[in-house]
Amino acid sequence: MLDKNFDPAAVEQRLYEGWEKAGAFGARPEGNAAPFTIMIPPPNVTGSLHIGHALTMTIQDTLTRWRRMQGRDALWQPGTDHAGIATQMVVERLLASEGKDRRQMGREAFLDRVWQWKAESGGSITRQLRRLGASLDWPRERFTMDDGLSTAVREVFVTLHDQGLIYRDRRLVNWDPKLLTAISDLEVESREVKGSLWHLRYPVEGKEGRFITVATTRPETMLGDTAIAVHPEDPRFADLVGKRAILPLVGRAIPIVADEYSDPEKGSGAVKITPAHDFNDFEVGRRHALAMPSVLTADALVTLEEIEADLRDIPGVADADFVRGLAGQDRFAARKAIVARLEELGLVEKIDPHTHAVPHGDRGGVPIEPRLTWQWYCDAKTLAQPAIKAVESGAMTFHPRQWENTFFAWMRDIQPWCVSRQLWWGHRIPAWYGPEGMIFVARDEAAAQAKARAHFGHDVALDRDPDVLDTWFSSALWPFSTLGWPEKTPELAKYYPGSVLVTGFDIIFFWVARMMMMGMHFMGDVPFRDIYIHGLVRDERGQKMSKSKGNVMDPLELIDAYGADAVRFTICALTGPGRDVKLGRQRVEGYRAFATKLWNAARFLEMNGIAPDVRFDAAAVKTPLARWLLDATNRAVADASLALEAYRFDDYAQASYRFVWNGFCDWFLEFAKPVLNGPDGAEKTEIKGVAQHVLGVILRLLHPSMPYITEELWDRFGYGEPCSLIRAEWPGAITVEGAADARAELDWVVSLIGDLRTVRAEMNVPPSVTAPLLLQGATPETLARAGRWIDAIRRLGRVTELTALAGEAPAGVAQFVVGEATAMLPLAGIIDFAAERARLSKERGKLDVEAQKIEAKLGNPDFVARAKEEVVEENRERLATAQAEIARLDAALARLGK
Repeated sequence: MLDKNFDPAAVEQRLYEGWEKAGAFGARPEGNAAPFTIMIPPPNVTGSLHIGHALTMTIQDTLTRWRRMQGRDALWQPGTDHAGIATQMVVERLLASEGKDRRQMGREAFLDRVWQWKAESGGSITRQLRRLGASLDWPRERFTMDDGLSTAVREVFVTLHDQGLIYRDRRLVNWDPKLLTAISDLEVESREVKGSLWHLRYPVEGKEGRFITVATTRPETMLGDTAIAVHPEDPRFADLVGKRAILPLVGRAIPIVADEYSDPEKGSGAVKITPAHDFNDFEVGRRHALAMPSVLTADALVTLEEIEADLRDIPGVADADFVRGLAGQDRFAARKAIVARLEELGLVEKIDPHTHAVPHGDRGGVPIEPRLTWQWYCDAKTLAQPAIKAVESGAMTFHPRQWENTFFAWMRDIQPWCVSRQLWWGHRIPAWYGPEGMIFVARDEAAAQAKARAHFGHDVALDRDPDVLDTWFSSALWPFSTLGWPEKTPELAKYYPGSVLVTGFDIIFFWVARMMMMGMHFMGDVPFRDIYIHGLVRDERGQKMSKSKGNVMDPLELIDAYGADAVRFTICALTGPGRDVKLGRQRVEGYRAFATKLWNAARFLEMNGIAPDVRFDAAAVKTPLARWLLDATNRAVADASLALEAYRFDDYAQASYRFVWNGFCDWFLEFAKPVLNGPDGAEKTEIKGVAQHVLGVILRLLHPSMPYITEELWDRFGYGEPCSLIRAEWPGAITVEGAADARAELDWVVSLIGDLRTVRAEMNVPPSVTAPLLLQGATPETLARAGRWIDAIRRLGRVTELTALAGEAPAGVAQFVVGEATAMLPLAGIIDFAAERARLSKERGKLDVEAQKIEAKLGNPDFVARAKEEVVEENRERLATAQAEIARLDAALARLGK
């Protein structure tokens, strides 16, 4: 006998271990079944399960379990990413707590310690994914620094280098002065900072007393200025284009150039150009062939090495000794000193308070510096072209399609990809440096030595490049490197390309696009057919979750409180195309109630002796109730299947929810109770048979999103061997004779009773009070139908009798339309019509006032433009709720008549 309550904690670990032991998650490359492939976005090996993981993993698992039940050979490829910076920081902090430093240890000893940490602590995320119920093919788990994947990385790097698509160049990069490495755009976060906008006066050479004023937020970089730019059509500076200005403090003469980068509407209209310390300035510098001296070291201290020759003294303008005194100072200390000295010289025109976005390293936590360094680059523009064409042609499709525009906008303007990082943990760049500045790129040191010997005619000493590759480089190969490439494995032949990629919009550029580029270049085909892009998980008010707001939800804590099924089904129910997921504990509680409803329904069937019956022939049922249930089951399965095909997880969840809660539990079981409590006979046998059949369908229908409770009931009822639901057949349609007639009859009864209940609730009729029901304008067929179901109507609708009304409606009735008839519930003497009308009108009036206020707010363009997105969305939802309630109250008032 089933326990009174479903206890997720008592079954989840047991069932998961059962699935794993049975090999239920495993792909079968030797089989003939059509493949279905999903590549996990590999979580960082340092990570722990957060709510974003729960979203994407639930969606992927729902798809994988569904396709597996359809008979597809499903490979959900597991693995983790070595996460270069994140992992190195974790281990460095661990070493610091032991009083050790990686530089003192040396590279090899440090890397040994990282591998040790990975072996001991790097598996937390995979254990937590099991808690969620993720059915990944764990024996195939890969790590981006496995030997096989490392071989793939070297092969790709060397091949692209040989093809001229990887090269070294001196360009600006995002530089983290704390971590001392280049970082990707994804690792940069903008923070609002209250600062100043300094308007600095640069003397114009040869024009005594004339200055050109530039506005800057970074006076410390002015030491590296090599030009001033003005807009070509700005009349204020037309006579100065081609002239030179004197760089204050340094004394270097710099050209005044015309360039459209300068915005006449911003600042003073003139901008200082510091090519080595600003991305936009770098491009201006390239256009005008400007020098690009660096004036900050790797750790953001002032350096004069590249400008020492420019230093000179000009009274009232330049001060070489002062500048020399800045050497070695921190950038922000230098800023203060420079501004103070410029004020002394009378070269500060004004200082405006200025709040602006300052890029910070997301891990180092300090402002990043655009820094001019030698790095390795990948020609992303060339590699991007086939990927763009594949999306244009439909070979790869974004869901929702709106993300294609975002993809195209970025890919068509893609910049060279900096693939090198100044770290120790990661894939070391396979390049060796020899005499005369020669660089030898090879798969290993022996091959590099052979290349050097061929070049020089004798053996030479080689030093390997100390840098490692960007983490995104190895993860860009994930769709094929995990399948054994560059070897031609059976897995590679069967599971590439993948069926669908599921990920967030924030890494379309960093991961999705790069997998496209690498997959098409090395495999000659797209890496996946569909790209499903989901939104962010926000709190119930639509606010982004953050520790500072205290609104972060821990999925493991939610699983502990409500069970994995409730968390997973909530995520499915809230995941619609093109929108974020608004998650709150009440939502999860609500869907835990859904699991409880299913458990109680199954327990009710068990108490009535209902069990799986292989002899039951669903297509042979004769009673309207059985036919109605099977017809509703067919429609629920069809709706759920179509929704999953279209990646409409919310529609899948709602179709399942409506059918199980309303169709099966609230209506079928209520209609069936008198039969189940009655004498044995053909009707009772059929109702028991259809009940057990449909419960089996429900368990299969819900399994992709609620694997634990469905597997537990499947096992306990004996629908199959233990832990076998995961590979049970996805339900299909059953031919139901007389389905249309059964649907018309039972839907009419459901509608009648449902509306009766609504009227009673709206009119505040106490549950203990019963009343007759009158039908006006009913056809003989409708009256006959009512007669057949009078017992259910009496019991569920709380009426004493149902009679036809031929004349006028009596006074004091609440009425509603059902089919061609008007149903009337006499309530005179039961409720005070005038009081009810006044109550409903008062409620409606309050709602109308509220709706008008919200409409006015949303109709104000200023509010919509300035308010936070979640605030605007919250007001839209409040308006929709108010309007729906007004419509309900209008209907209730109409039922009361005049």
